[in-house]
Amino acid sequence: MCSLCGVLGGNEHWTDAAARPGVFTRNHASPDRRRERAERVRSANEMLSGFGLVLTDWQGASFVLSTRTGRSEIIEDIGHLWPAAERLAGRSCDPLDVAFIARMEARHVD
Repeated sequence: MCSLCGVLGGNEHWTDAAARPGVFTRNHASPDRRRERAERVRSANEMLSGFGLVLTDWQGASFVLSTRTGRSEIIEDIGHLWPAAERLAGRSCDPLDVAFIARMEARHVD
């Protein structure tokens, strides 16, 4: 089987659940939903670039995490990002590591 049925089904995730003005929700405002999802991908890619990884949106339902050499893994939601990143990078990818946070903050010094 191709497992496409699992991708087409609903996948509620805590990052999608807030129904407040200006905040993403699956229930309405499709342009806002796509914009928020694109912002999540942009933010993730900023962090993943140091590991040689790129995240792309796949049909608004899942994500594809890829290496520079083309190895890829489909992930269901952002909650699965870091374990998949470690598998593809072959090393620890801890976004809470003090050195990692310092590098990210150094990029944004005004």
